[in-house]
Amino acid sequence: MAKKAKIILTSTNLKLLEDVCNQIKEITEKTGVKMKGPVPLPTKKRRVVTRKSPCGEGTHTFDKWELRIHRRYVEIDQDERTLRQFMRLKMPEEVQLRVSLT
Repeated sequence: MAKKAKIILTSTNLKLLEDVCNQIKEITEKTGVKMKGPVPLPTKKRRVVTRKSPCGEGTHTFDKWELRIHRRYVEIDQDERTLRQFMRLKMPEEVQLRVSLT
């Protein structure tokens, strides 16, 4: 049974997240390792609603803010050479990476 590396990428910037996924895809194509994904996971939406008027008087108007957290799941076969190249990737600060080896 082949060992797998499960990778979850998280970011609020969708473009940067897709760029990192494309870099991972290129590495796996160069090394010939099997890859599943990137599978889009559900987007978390964090909403904050605040009153515009700080004193509480006047019209009842509200500001609505939303933060979207995008996630992708990638599974690759565990190959030492591929994982070394993967660890050398330049990750933007906005993209968080979680790797689990099984």
